[in-house]
Amino acid sequence: MAGPLTLILEDDHRRLEALLRLAVADPQKINQQAYNHFRAGLLRHIGMEEKILLPTLQRLQGDRPFRHAAKLRLDHGALASLLMPTPTPVILAAIRAILSVHNMLEEGPDGLYAVSDQLEECELHSLIDRLCAAPVVRVTQPSDNPAVMKTLTGALERAGYHLSDYEPAGEKKEGLPNKTEAQR
Repeated sequence: MAGPLTLILEDDHRRLEALLRLAVADPQKINQQAYNHFRAGLLRHIGMEEKILLPTLQRLQGDRPFRHAAKLRLDHGALASLLMPTPTPVILAAIRAILSVHNMLEEGPDGLYAVSDQLEECELHSLIDRLCAAPVVRVTQPSDNPAVMKTLTGALERAGYHLSDYEPAGEKKEGLPNKTEAQR
């Protein structure tokens, strides 16, 4: 049975998934309002985990980090960087793919949320209160300048991803080899 922290954060995952689905429901046009809510929500969720959940769990476990903390942090960096430029089909595919794997590390039976739910009751409730009080994140306009794209590429690579992996077969963006060319 899922504990209270798991229920709250998994519910937030489902809310974010619904916003992303709404944002891309029309394949011809992104619903920018829904996408901006998704961006702000995902950045808030990442902040809750990075600034509150992971440090608190580490402190309460005798300064031992959660076993997947490094991977979660790399994924968070990759996801945050994917939210900086204008959303494209490739960027949206990358976000969906990373989230599908990332969320399993958080939601699984030995995931971040289940481990956190095992904290002592007073610590758990204090942690939940702090998570729920996390501020809303204001998002800026997307930027496609070269510095943003360089940051995005670097964050993805550090996390073990490549934007070209999410391009439809046979398509190539300038400066980004598609998977078949990279494998030659």
